[in-house]
Amino acid sequence: MIKSLVKKILPKSIISRYHYFLAFAGALFYGFPSKKIKVIGVTGTNGKSTVVYLLAQMFKNAGYKVALSSSIEFWMGDKIWPNTFKMTMPGKAFLQKFLKQALISGCDYVIVEVTSEGILQNRHAFIDFDSVVLTNISPEHIERHGGYENYKRTKGKLFEALGSSTKNNKNIIINIADKEANYFLSLVGDDPTKRPSGVVFRRSDQVATTGIFSGIQEVVSANERVNKEGVLFNINGVEFESKLQGVFNIENLLAVISVGIGQHMQLDDMSKFLKECRVVPGRLEKISNSRNIDIYVDYAHTPAALEAVYQTLSRNSELVCVLGAAGGGRDKWKRPELGRIAAQYCKKIILTNEDPYDEDPKNIIEAIEEGIKEKKESDIDFEIIIDRKKAIIKAIEFTKPGQALIVTGKGSENLMMLAHGEKMSWDDREIIKEIIA
Repeated sequence: MIKSLVKKILPKSIISRYHYFLAFAGALFYGFPSKKIKVIGVTGTNGKSTVVYLLAQMFKNAGYKVALSSSIEFWMGDKIWPNTFKMTMPGKAFLQKFLKQALISGCDYVIVEVTSEGILQNRHAFIDFDSVVLTNISPEHIERHGGYENYKRTKGKLFEALGSSTKNNKNIIINIADKEANYFLSLVGDDPTKRPSGVVFRRSDQVATTGIFSGIQEVVSANERVNKEGVLFNINGVEFESKLQGVFNIENLLAVISVGIGQHMQLDDMSKFLKECRVVPGRLEKISNSRNIDIYVDYAHTPAALEAVYQTLSRNSELVCVLGAAGGGRDKWKRPELGRIAAQYCKKIILTNEDPYDEDPKNIIEAIEEGIKEKKESDIDFEIIIDRKKAIIKAIEFTKPGQALIVTGKGSENLMMLAHGEKMSWDDREIIKEIIA
């Protein structure tokens, strides 16, 4: 409450300087730990959590000791604990302390999921990165940043940080098919003697949106195949196989492979290491059951991510979806768009509560409903059930053998955010397991 009031009263420049000072003080207190350990930062609109999780697994499978900081969980070698902060990059010098702990624990790599909110609050500052990754970028957090261009520029500060990093052998990893690839490539400096080397990636059916400068390798997948068991593709004759579903996950895997190439790993080795990787929690995670229906949970909460998930599952099944959107004034523009996308792909839509914060859940749902009505066809059925558990129960009851049920918005999150800062323990996966038991 007080924190929100202070944010409204103080100029943004003052708040920014305050966070910058905190970042410096934290780095100074913990002895600038990032200078003594390899740090990889991953940003983008969609796919960040998947890429950091796969990177951590790949390096671990390769025999390295890894620390991971993500929206899903934290790793410190073999110690793993859930992220219960309801924020990807916690404040108060959390990351500097985390880096110091990783250094003391003897970790070889620290993988950090980097968000625009975290960058806005300078939580990336005074971290010397070895590699930074852009998965993709599309409109998100527009209200928070005051427009897409500001959002893009905020993401760009991570790449500027790479340019000023004191590390040797720095790498920039970019999705070259993204329309903003040239912008991010341009941020790491003009001096070819100081500029990071790097790797850009794309699928064979995608077109590069920009040229590349010297010192940059291009990784292009070939012979891509997608089925219910996962994805397969090859790079330079080396076959890659993963349990991750959806063509969009080929891009995520290419990002991981590109980081590996920047760290001098061999394609044959990475093929073996990635095949052993587990599915990312809450990202198209399939919930096993005895009802002969496919039930999935996914974090998708942006239009691009939601459409990618629906496209993937609708290839093989009619879809039943449970859909909501976050409150608290977050990205109101996208609510009707989520509804339009659901109406395009789903046979049955159940609108429900997600993370309302201080907003009335009915108002959030009505905004999504507007998009459904714009696209509504005669054979699309939708209803509103505010109570999320009851909505999931109804969806499971409705879903027939051969159909797929997809519950989106929260993924593996373990809290639901309510009014006045109240937090309720919640996990879509556990709720579903309880219902079908």
